[in-house]
Amino acid sequence: MQRKIRLLVFLCLACIVLIAWPREHLLQYLYPLRYQSIIVNEAQAHDIDPLLIAAVIRVESRFNPNAVSPKGAVGLMQVMPSTGAWVAEQLKMPNWLEERLSEPEINIKIGTWYLAYLINMFDGSVNAALAAYNGGQTHVKRWLESGTWDGTDRQSHRIPFPETRLYLGRVLRAYVWYQRAYPALNSR
Repeated sequence: MQRKIRLLVFLCLACIVLIAWPREHLLQYLYPLRYQSIIVNEAQAHDIDPLLIAAVIRVESRFNPNAVSPKGAVGLMQVMPSTGAWVAEQLKMPNWLEERLSEPEINIKIGTWYLAYLINMFDGSVNAALAAYNGGQTHVKRWLESGTWDGTDRQSHRIPFPETRLYLGRVLRAYVWYQRAYPALNSR
């Protein structure tokens, strides 16, 4: 009986804390924004909302700079080594080493540049760029040209790759929550 009372008291206190705690603080606890200064700097350099970058990082690695996917994508933004080398070449980064993809500053710089490149490639369509970030630009171009997918989240169920379909939804949902959690950074 005493155990049930303690549990009830704990739940009541938890509810009071949740009600009294400012909504933004609760959302920031649930949607942390690590590496904020790096994200903001790179987002500004490439004219992308920093909260979109945060949403991509959350979905890709949960802010783990040492994350490596089964397919070999590395770091916070899960950049493939071949993409990292290509972007480093575009950015004229001297002495490129694949190991640098584990460095948060380098990974965010490369991932943000690449996402901006994709947004530009798809005429400003963030949805298409995100799908290409996950499923490959060649596939997304084909889906859009053939009418398989119209590039909207409303029609995302028509994306042929289940992983890409789920990825797009997860990033867009995280993006909405980041916008609510960090209104001062919300540039869109």
